[in-house]
Amino acid sequence: MGKVAIIGAGFAGHTAAMYLGHKLGRDHEITMISKHDYFLYLPSLVWVGVGHMRPEKVCVPLRPIYDRFQVRFVHGKATSVHPDENYVMVDKADGTGLQRVDYDYLIIATGPRLDCEGTPGLGPAYGHTLSICWLDHAVHCRSVYGEYVERMRRGEKVRMVIGMGHPGSTCQGAAFEYITNVHKDLVRLGVRDRAELVWFSNEPALGDFGVGGINSKSRNGMLSSEEFVRSIFHEFGIEWQVRRGARQVDADRIYWEGFDGRFGETQYDLAMLIPRFLGGVLQYVGRNGEDVSGRIVNESGFVIVDGYYGLSYERLMYTPEAWPATYQNPNYRNIFAAGIAFATPGPISAPHVTPNGTPITVAAPRTGMVSGTIGRLVAMNVIGLLEEGKMTHQERMTEMFSACIASVSDSLWDGAAVSMTVFPTVPNYLRYQNKYGRDLFSTRMEIGLAGAWMKRIIHTTMLWKASGKPGWQIIPE
Repeated sequence: MGKVAIIGAGFAGHTAAMYLGHKLGRDHEITMISKHDYFLYLPSLVWVGVGHMRPEKVCVPLRPIYDRFQVRFVHGKATSVHPDENYVMVDKADGTGLQRVDYDYLIIATGPRLDCEGTPGLGPAYGHTLSICWLDHAVHCRSVYGEYVERMRRGEKVRMVIGMGHPGSTCQGAAFEYITNVHKDLVRLGVRDRAELVWFSNEPALGDFGVGGINSKSRNGMLSSEEFVRSIFHEFGIEWQVRRGARQVDADRIYWEGFDGRFGETQYDLAMLIPRFLGGVLQYVGRNGEDVSGRIVNESGFVIVDGYYGLSYERLMYTPEAWPATYQNPNYRNIFAAGIAFATPGPISAPHVTPNGTPITVAAPRTGMVSGTIGRLVAMNVIGLLEEGKMTHQERMTEMFSACIASVSDSLWDGAAVSMTVFPTVPNYLRYQNKYGRDLFSTRMEIGLAGAWMKRIIHTTMLWKASGKPGWQIIPE
């Protein structure tokens, strides 16, 4: 009997656990280690943060699902991995101490560590800004946002700055969705004229989203995501400040450095800023107690896998095989990483260093659909190793389709959503020999009411899938 352990029950880890349990749960030991006892559907935290969805509507309890899938559930925080001896130590959530979990194969799917400390003054816990990156953050954001709405109802003017809180932040899509939902909510409440909305981002161009921008065919030729987002912001009256990296935040100002090396300040009353993402906090301990983290993770805590690391950006863009295919660690072949946990070989958007030597570079996004896709792929390879003695699947981000639907409002009657499909996620200039490196038939952008319906349908179907209900396998990741 083989033993498979998974650390983290987000999109990647939970997807992997369901496929493994469904296929192997009766004959092998599958163990999920998670510090949370629920699956959180992160994309809908935008609606929680603006007060349009109750927190319980974005959560699914894990234990009943894993009981059905023959997956053992260990509720606790993984503290150390011992790769020479194949076990994980877990600090149990019930306070009863440490538990050892043995494995033959380990999938690390810890998701991001929110590096609020990376920008002094950032974050809801010890800083001055809000976040929608986790459930308690979104609930707190909803409360503070509601207080400012009440101030506007009393006639006060409020300046809201929404965007990115570090020169290396990613997940621009979530912040974009939040600012457009705030706009629509303020319109609905009749107080939009009392709010200044400002988009603040480290993107090299508006609408870059960490994927080098998106270009699609339109009736009038080619349409870039920069033009697309600019038109939306013009219509909504949203100011934008891009090519800026937040250095520090105090009670009413963001101190930043621009691409040109200039320093400046952006004043705010309310700020929701996404922090930089780092890899999970785990110790990697060798047989004799030595630190072997250098063989498993990079300096940011992301797991090293089968990519080509150290290439220049220019060479990386023309080396599609540099991106990981199996997400397997090269030093410990029984360790895999999925979702945000794996180390990319570099950014998708062009990196930038200011004249002062400060990197302002959008990290490569690998959330949502990308995470789920990789979680399934890794699970299939572990299944192949246990049943056939070989891996059976591979898919690089230079071959991977991704889609994003960012709601502008959750209303199914007068709302809208921005729908974007990208293929491949990482440009492949060798396969698609145009200046965009993508399939221009599959890469699309549009906005409309149909997108709002699709966003709601996806919310419902993804929670159905995450619950392991009938037909879950036919719902795409």
